[in-house]
Amino acid sequence: MDDLFQLGGKSFRSRFILGSGKFSLPLIQAVAEHGGAEIITLALRRANAGGGENILDFIPEGITLLPNTSGARTAGEAVRVARLARALGCGDFVKVEIIRDTKYLLPENAETVKACEILAAEGFAVLPYVYPDLATARALAKAGAAAVMPLGAPIGSNKGLLTRDFIEILLREMELPVIVDAGIGRPSQACEAMEMGCAAVMANTAIATAGDAAEMAAAFRLAIEAGRRAYLAGPGRVLERGGEASSPLTGFLED
Repeated sequence: MDDLFQLGGKSFRSRFILGSGKFSLPLIQAVAEHGGAEIITLALRRANAGGGENILDFIPEGITLLPNTSGARTAGEAVRVARLARALGCGDFVKVEIIRDTKYLLPENAETVKACEILAAEGFAVLPYVYPDLATARALAKAGAAAVMPLGAPIGSNKGLLTRDFIEILLREMELPVIVDAGIGRPSQACEAMEMGCAAVMANTAIATAGDAAEMAAAFRLAIEAGRRAYLAGPGRVLERGGEASSPLTGFLED
């Protein structure tokens, strides 16, 4: 299918965004290739300017880097991390992740909007990680965000689409791409998100904690593709009650 995903002025065929935070560096390349990901997140601390292993040496060529501001607790800290990532050659894409809550790891929506305003004005393609709130999503669109990345469930939980109803509101009301980030634990859940109309899905823990990470990445790729195709095809209607035969039950009795 010629169904390109437009994001931050670039076109992508894959709608699978791979988070790299929980992978050993040698495993990243295999997982990326099996998953067909064209965008990979990375933490700035793993992109060393000198000394030690550098994650940039393990990411396949042609991949768009999506540095995140993991560890930032305020808009100012997130902006500083984004600028450092750009200076290190990671490009203009940035995932703004601002978390002060150490128990549930829920994002700080208000600080995220502030950071988005600053970074978008500096030419970054900003992908903000947020709790799915319509008012926040509208503020991010006004601030110049390239997409909205609502959590499906708490980070690392693998619990799936616990926030489905709120994500559906964003899908109905927002023109920005909606990318589910955090909490997706199974390929079937990724497929469900795509069937809803989400533009892409990001996964990390579900793959990193699988028995065979590379094979699970391939499963996510196929599930995301299937969900997207189902969305484009238009799911069939659902009967409110009763059943309906798929073919006549009595026709064979007629002359």
